[in-house]
Amino acid sequence: MSTALQWFKSTYSTDEGDACVEVAPGTDTVHVRDSKVQDGPILALAPASWAALTGWLAR
Repeated sequence: MSTALQWFKSTYSTDEGDACVEVAPGTDTVHVRDSKVQDGPILALAPASWAALTGWLAR
């Protein structure tokens, strides 16, 4: 079984612009990274924190 993360970019993202993030859901963590710097740092959030962040962003 592979432990590699499966990254997803928002359907709202396009190839134009420079403000895209990718998300990879894990079993206990939601991983977030800059889509332009895939080897860069990864933010790891608890699912409740991810839900709070996306809820706040959707306002």
